[in-house]
Formats: sequence, C-alpha cells, structure tokens
Amino acid sequence: MLRVSLALPLLAVALLPQALAGGGGGGRRWFGGRDESRRAEAQAAKDAAAAAFYELDTAQRGLRISIETISAVDDSPDARRAVEGFAALGRRIDEVSHGYITAVDAHDLDRVELDGATAGRARTELERAKAELVRVKGELDRFEQGLAPLLDRAETQLARLAPAVERARQALRAASTALDATRDAGLRADDLASRLAALGPELTRLNEGAGRHGVAETLQRADTVLREAEAVRAEAERLPERAAEIDKRLVSLRTRAQALATRAASVEPVLSELRRRFTVACWQDLQHVPEQADTAARQAEERLAEAAKARAEQRWPDATALLSTVRALLNTADEGVSAAGDRLRRLDAVAKDPQAEIDRTRFTLRDAQRLAMASRNTPDPRHAQPLDGAVARLDRAVGSLDSGRHPDYWAFLTELEAIRATAGQVVEQIREERGKP
Repeated sequence: MLRVSLALPLLAVALLPQALAGGGGGGRRWFGGRDESRRAEAQAAKDAAAAAFYELDTAQRGLRISIETISAVDDSPDARRAVEGFAALGRRIDEVSHGYITAVDAHDLDRVELDGATAGRARTELERAKAELVRVKGELDRFEQGLAPLLDRAETQLARLAPAVERARQALRAASTALDATRDAGLRADDLASRLAALGPELTRLNEGAGRHGVAETLQRADTVLREAEAVRAEAERLPERAAEIDKRLVSLRTRAQALATRAASVEPVLSELRRRFTVACWQDLQHVPEQADTAARQAEERLAEAAKARAEQRWPDATALLSTVRALLNTADEGVSAAGDRLRRLDAVAKDPQAEIDRTRFTLRDAQRLAMASRNTPDPRHAQPLDGAVARLDRAVGSLDSGRHPDYWAFLTELEAIRATAGQVVEQIREERGKP
C-alpha cells in the first residue's frame, strides 16, 4: 500500500497576525508627504503578500488531505505519480514561502527611521513574493483539478468500506446462528464449524481496521468473509434437508438394487430363448449381461453399506459420492438387463413380420427424396447420392433375409436403423440450406 509522509512546508503563520495588522499605533512617528505614501504602499504590499501566503497554505493543507485519501486506497501508477507530483509542488511551495518570509523579515515597516527608498524596495520585494505565491497557488489549483478522477474513485471506495465491513460481520453472525440451529437438530456439521472458525482471524483483521491493513485490502477481506460466511450459512440451513435427501436416496437405491437382483435372474432364460431361435450374431454381445448384472448388484450393495455408514457418521460429501456411484452401477446394469428383453422382443417382431420395418424405412427414404426434389427439376448430387446409396443398402438388407434358413435379423434391424439415420441427416441438411424449420 502506497504511503504518504510529506513534511509540512516552512510556514510563518506566527507572522500573519502582525502582517495582517497593517502596522500603525504605538510609538510610530508619522512622516508626511512622499515617504509616508511609500510606507503605506509597502504595508499594503505586505498585507497582500500575507493574504496570498495564507491562501496557499490553506490550499496545500486541503490538497494534502486529498493526496492522503488517494494513497490510502489506490496503489496504481496514476496514484503514485500524483503523490510524486504533490511532493514536487511541496518543494516549490517551500521555496516561495521562504522567499516571502525573507522579504518580510528584511524590512521592518514600523521602524521609525524607515525612509521612502527603503519602503519602496520593501514594496517591490513583497509584491514579487506575492506574485510567486499566487503563481504557485495557480499550479496547486490546476494540480488539484487533475486529481478529481483519482479522488472520486478513492472516496467511492472509502464510502464502501464501513458498509462492507458491517455486512461481513452480519454474515458471520448469521452463519453462527444457522450452525447453532443445525447442531440443535442433532447434526454435527463439523466441516462447516471448521470453515466458520477459519474466518475468525479474518474478522480480527477487519476489526483492526483499514488504518492498519489499508482500504483496498480491507475491502477485499470483507468481500471474502461475506462470501464464505454466506456459503456456510446456506449449507448449514440446508443440512437437515440434505440429510433427509440422503436417507430417502438410501432407501430408494436399496430397493432398486434388490429389484435388479430379481431382474438379473430373468436374463438367463431370455438368452436361452435367443440362442435357441436366432443366430449367434443376434445375441453374442449380450451373453455377459447376467454376470455383469450380478457384479453390479453386489457392488451396489457394498457401496450402499458404505454410504449408510458415512450417513451415520455425518460424512455428508462421502455419503453423497457413494450414492452417486451406486446409482451409476444400477443404471449400467439396468441397461444391460433391459437390452436383453428388448432384443428378444424386437427380433420376435421382425421375424414374424419383417415387412413392417421395410415399409417404415421405405417411407422415410421416399419422404427424404420428395424433399430433395421440391422446387427442383434435378436433385442436388449432395442429397441424391446418399439417398440413392441408402436405397441400394435397403435392397441388399431385404435380400439378406432370403440368404439362409436363419437370417441375421439383428444385422437387418441395425442396418435399417442406419439407413433411416442417413435419410434423416439428408433431410436436416436440406432444411438448414433452405432455412426451413
């Protein structure tokens, strides 16, 4: 943090009462004529110089407050240049102030034997001193005008300071209250308590204030404390709900695991039917499903037991992660078990009536061909070639059903799915090019 420690200029404030008094009174001997006129002019010059000196000193004091405000908040290059510029101005102010004081000390305008020539020289020197004071005062004013953006920014940050610190303190109190309520509900929330305790030193630094740690650092610390405390409060308030959710998921996933074990037992008869009625290619990718389902069900039960233990020990992140693992295991096993039954149903359907799949695919191809020919005399080769190829593939797939006693119905089904996918891609391409929905 940038710090400012600038010495006060050499001031002769003690001289001001005498200078502003304008002389007169006491034991002065008054001379008439030209000498007395020069003495009065010199005194007026002295008074004017004293006023200029006072204005410069006042302006410098005010500007010093602005510089200290900026340096307390801003450590940017612009702020550092402003401090350096103020220091340079301070040196010039010292010089002209010294010149003014020297001019005042050099001439005692109340001296009885002061002659007109001496009074004239005093007037000249004092007017010169005043002009220098006014000139530097102008530099000071221009410098102050240039500080306006930096000062506005610094004052804005200072205005944020007290509210930011108070918000951080309130957030800490709210987090502590929420944590107490959670513990009253029988939940330890040890991790949240540790996170809240870790904010204690930060609160101490906040209480020490910006005078010790700087405004920018204090603002940043207040924002960090606020964010962390609000996170602790939100998690503490949600913890009872989170515990209930974990309890519910434990019951639900345990039920799913038991159901999977039951369903897995039905896969083997399905595979036996597939082996008996269809070629190896129709079922060989499914032969490991029973083993995989049994393994997944066993692993799911093990992870469920670990999750239940983590829940009992209130290790919430561990319990949540274990339940996610159980769910993934069950999903994978369910897909395999479902795939076996679905395979048998689809193969049964196509073996009884392959024409339904053929008609469905031909309709998809004709629909794509009509779209390709819409508003055209000849189709675009980019659309026609893949569609023509798809028609040829369909003919070959249909022909494969007559190639033997046990056709590969699964290869037939997957090929027709691929043909329909090709037609769909062509349709999507055409619509994108024509800007149609």
